[in-house]
Amino acid sequence: MTSRERVLTALNHQIPDRVPIDLGGNQTGIHKFAYRDLIAHLGIRDELKIMDAVQQLVKPCEALLERFRVDTRYIAAGAGAGFKGEIVRRTRGGKLWHDLTDEFGVVWSMPDAHPYYMDISHHPLADATLAEIADYPFPKGDDPARFASIRREALAIKNETPYAVVSGISGVVYETCWYLRGLERWFMDMLERPEICETLLEQTLKFWLDWFRLFLDEAGDVVDVIMIGDDLAGQTGPLFRPEFYRRIVKPRQKRLVEYIRSRTQAKVWYHTCGACRTYIPDLIDNGVQVLNPVQISATGMDPRTLKEKFGKEMVFWGGAIDAQRILPRGTAAEIRRQVGENLQAFKPGGGYVFNNVHNIQAGVPPENIVALYDAAYEFGFYE
Repeated sequence: MTSRERVLTALNHQIPDRVPIDLGGNQTGIHKFAYRDLIAHLGIRDELKIMDAVQQLVKPCEALLERFRVDTRYIAAGAGAGFKGEIVRRTRGGKLWHDLTDEFGVVWSMPDAHPYYMDISHHPLADATLAEIADYPFPKGDDPARFASIRREALAIKNETPYAVVSGISGVVYETCWYLRGLERWFMDMLERPEICETLLEQTLKFWLDWFRLFLDEAGDVVDVIMIGDDLAGQTGPLFRPEFYRRIVKPRQKRLVEYIRSRTQAKVWYHTCGACRTYIPDLIDNGVQVLNPVQISATGMDPRTLKEKFGKEMVFWGGAIDAQRILPRGTAAEIRRQVGENLQAFKPGGGYVFNNVHNIQAGVPPENIVALYDAAYEFGFYE
């Protein structure tokens, strides 16, 4: 099979020749420090190209993707016209910081002394009233500048390579709201001012519906997988009351998924970390077809149980290894053993794409990353 045939077969719950392998997205990528150490270990020369400033992820080079037999290649829309996204160096409290203001006005900051990732340092709507939210200059989702080269890039992958075409992350309806408001304030709004939550959700939904209208005009007939997502769960369960999710958040997410699926045959991939088993039936009801990252170290996320209960309706993309303990601290033999066990759980009948749980973080030994992907290939073949 070609890589694209392999991915599409797995996504259709059919059995490919081997489990497809993924690396390189916003939720399936690699941190700059881990990448630097990995390519040095493998003797690959490449200039580090930051593809995600907040998470400090790099774009993997073709030599590495081929070495790990990766079956996916990514496309990503750009920013709106006039938005430069420049990182500004500022001194605060006697320390140097790198600040990035995104299109929504949220400020992300990273200390120069510890340049691992960015956290939010300014929530522009933290103290806003409903009237002020209504007057806030939200960015324009359907700015044509975002998609100026997206069709050309997608067609180049589809027509000139054997790989599946996958979009970067988009459709962040829920999380964008608390980025604007602040997580603590947002959680208080859930109880005290739910009308603020609904107003913000309507604004972010409008942005993404407008965004997808143009994206799907340009690439809806070419892209194979569309990635959306909002984190709904933590290590032991939902981050907030499921009742609030089902009453307030879910209807907006469902409208977005239904719109995407009305315009394309691409599979809709949803990202949420944590112990999200409670929400899998809701995601299926929304029309989501693929779940990532499948955090197997979280409560209730046992691979065999998930596959048995939801495997006929949901494709699992990730869940390869315990990324909190085994990948960063285990031996190559431990990694190989756990990958083999997890593939035995996830691969029957198709419906599985191999990836680490979320991004490969700084400090993961390069030998362990090599062991992870070599084991994916070794144990991924179907009889």
